[in-house]
Amino acid sequence: MQFFSSDFKLGILGGGQLGKMMLYETRKWDIRTKVMDASPEAPCKIASNEFVLGDLMDFDAVYHFGKDVDVLTIEIENVNLDALEKLEHEGIRVYPPTKTLRTIQNKATQKLFYTDHGIPTAPFTRFAYTSEIEDSIHNGGLQLPFVWKSAQFGYDGQGVKVVRKLEDLQGLPNVECIAEKMIGFKNELAVIVARNTKGEVKTYPVVEMEFHPEANQVEYVICPARIDETVAQKAQEIALKVSEQMKHIGLLAVEMFQTQDDEILVNEVAPRPHNSGHYSIEASYTNQFEQHIRAILGLPLGKTDSKVAGIMVNLVGAEGHTGDVVYENMADILKMEGVTPHIYGKRETRPFRKMGHVTIVDEDMARARQVAQEVKETIKVTTNKSQ
Repeated sequence: MQFFSSDFKLGILGGGQLGKMMLYETRKWDIRTKVMDASPEAPCKIASNEFVLGDLMDFDAVYHFGKDVDVLTIEIENVNLDALEKLEHEGIRVYPPTKTLRTIQNKATQKLFYTDHGIPTAPFTRFAYTSEIEDSIHNGGLQLPFVWKSAQFGYDGQGVKVVRKLEDLQGLPNVECIAEKMIGFKNELAVIVARNTKGEVKTYPVVEMEFHPEANQVEYVICPARIDETVAQKAQEIALKVSEQMKHIGLLAVEMFQTQDDEILVNEVAPRPHNSGHYSIEASYTNQFEQHIRAILGLPLGKTDSKVAGIMVNLVGAEGHTGDVVYENMADILKMEGVTPHIYGKRETRPFRKMGHVTIVDEDMARARQVAQEVKETIKVTTNKSQ
């Protein structure tokens, strides 16, 4: 099939920043795109060939959208899987496959998948409702502390809470969830695996993630991770095992814990381009978004090595600011060598909302990390007035 400068149409469900950065690559290759999102101000709106307003969880909206494309992919997991399954049965190529998405979309199902396939992960207990947890604690079935995770619809630190005492359960939604044993870890790591339709597989280098202590969001992604080579090799091998068992097509970001004993435990996965791979736009031979397009179209996978050390700093809305966004001190960070800001196109900010990221590249990792700290302390995502 001819993909370039042709009538071929790629459909993308979700119009956020991941889709926007995917569109950089489709425009580079002149691949026609059609995007659907529920927001009329979605970042993808201005860059796609065709934009459709629609609810990603609505069966009819997803089904009718998908009937008009040749290949359908996602930039967010929360989509109507029944519609995708019907489209697959009718011959539309959906990547990642619906079967993969069914495993991943529910965190409880995802965790059970790991235990069933011999993939190391933190011990957990599954609950149909949050209200069942207190009884389990009183009866000795569950011990404090633990990490509460909503089984569905959690992202960017939402749907996750550390529970250290019974009072911490108050206010949590009464939904299907898991209670996961707290792991004492040295590092949070991630490996992105690319798999194309012809079975070719490649991995990106292991990255290290530093999290904001309150928002439970990634603040820095550091590539390569500052870990021993034997630990990096173990992380790569486990990521490849997850990929092989899930049989995804496209990208699979595998997030992991490195324990105090240097064991690797899988935390969770994302079957799409991922925050942990944004550094690759400036630092890698083939960035993650181009790689995803290559994979789902059955094209040869690109080189995943880094050209230089790369660090990504997330730009999130400052606390106390909700409203029209203002990026303070942008000119100051542009004066710094090796610094590239990416602004996602969201006009309204709110506390901890992802509004963009900045990549810092340098041949010297220590220098890159120092510049990243300066960037973090300099640029502010605010409004004209605090609220």
